[in-house]
This record gives sequence, C-alpha cells and structure tokens, in this order.
Amino acid sequence: MSILRDIGGDAILIAGGGRAILLQIANPAVGAGVAAHSDFTSRPLDRLHGTLAFCYAQVYGTDADRQAVNRRVNAAHGPVTGRASAEAPRYSAFDTTLQLWVAATLYDTAVQVHDLVFGPLSEADADEVYRGYAILGTALQMPAGLWPENRAAFRSWFDAELEKLEVSPAALAVSRELLTVPAAPFWARAGLPTVRLVTAGLLPPRLREAFGFRWTPRQQRRFDRMLRVARVVWPAVPRGIRFLPVRYYLRRVRFSSTG
Repeated sequence: MSILRDIGGDAILIAGGGRAILLQIANPAVGAGVAAHSDFTSRPLDRLHGTLAFCYAQVYGTDADRQAVNRRVNAAHGPVTGRASAEAPRYSAFDTTLQLWVAATLYDTAVQVHDLVFGPLSEADADEVYRGYAILGTALQMPAGLWPENRAAFRSWFDAELEKLEVSPAALAVSRELLTVPAAPFWARAGLPTVRLVTAGLLPPRLREAFGFRWTPRQQRRFDRMLRVARVVWPAVPRGIRFLPVRYYLRRVRFSSTG
C-alpha cells in the first residue's frame, strides 16, 4: 500500500468529492437511502467529514483508528434501510453491492483527479493503488472477492454501471442541497461556485446534464484553465501542506474515540 499512502492523502483529491457523491446517489438505492437518512440542509459537511475520516483511517491510521471509525460507520448505517419506491426491492446500507459501488466511485474519482493534476501513474503503481483501494469496500463489510480482479475488469464493470445510473427526483434534490447548502459556513459557501464547476467538469456528460448542470464552451474553458493552473501550482506545494487533511481527520477520529 506504499504508493496509495504516497498519493491517497493528497488534499487535491478532495476536489473530486462532489463527483463521487453524485455518482453514488445516481444509483437508485443509494440515492433513496441518502435522501431518506441524510440531512445536507442542516448538516451540510457531515458526509464529507465522515467519508474523509473513514478513508484516511483505513490508509494511514492505526488498528485502533480503523476499529473506531468502522464502528461509527456501521452504527450510522444501521438505520439506513427502506425502499426507493413501492415497487422497488428494499435497500440497506449493508448491501455489499452498494458498498462496492460507493468504494468504486471513490477509487475512480481519486484516480481521475490525480491523473488530471499529476499525470498518469506507471502501470505497476496504478495496479498497486487499485488493489489498495479495495480496503475502502472491505472495511464496510464488502467481501474482497466483489472487487473486480484488475483494472481492466474494473473499467469494464464500472463503465457498464455508469450506463445504468439514473438521476431520480430524490437524487436531484440531494444534489441541490449538497451544492447550494445555505446552512454551510461562509467560507464553504464562498467556494461553492468552484465546487460546482469542478463537479460538473468531472462528471460524464450524460449525468452532468441529468443533474441539471448548465455546461457551455465558456465553462469548459474555465474548467480547462483551472486544471492548467493546478498542474503547475499544486505539485509545487510542500507535501506537509498537501497532506494536512490526513493529520486533521486522524486527530478527529482519535479525539472522538476518547471523548
């Protein structure tokens, strides 16, 4: 997991958080669960905090950190069950196929952002990162055998899953709460136009349109310009600064475990 540890905590990957969440909720069962059991309006940053603490604990934490965050996630997932519609089968946050999808969106988004900013990894490093990301699913109780065998198998499976996604009214409502969040702190609201631009730019065009993003040539140019700046500026930022979120969220995990 050395290559994953080397890149997985880079704060630039957080830029893809909106994309990952929208891909997750475009799965009807995940979208219904989030709509029914999450509250972005009054607690807009909870999902971000929880996801980052979970991911960083798996990759950088101690056994105690991982046990603490896994207990917290499992407790939060316990009540998440229901139906997307009267005709749909029941969903559960413990459904291993949904856990696979959540982990897959985190992996696919992280790799996309990393490659856009730093360039693609070598084949060997990319394979190692891929194998390492399986821990985000297995920590959620997903059987290791569900993770596609290799990157080629993942790409084929993931692209097929993308074609099945549909943006339900519930998912659309959640996305609007997520990307407007009037209850968010001022500093978070000030950054939302950039978050919306990056999120829309990273989404597949079909889903970008389904989520109601207006994407014009001007917005594409802004997105491309932002990427050009990031490619020059971000790699020059000291690693200690780029990995600050890892230290911050591990402290949160440890404080909440002892508090």
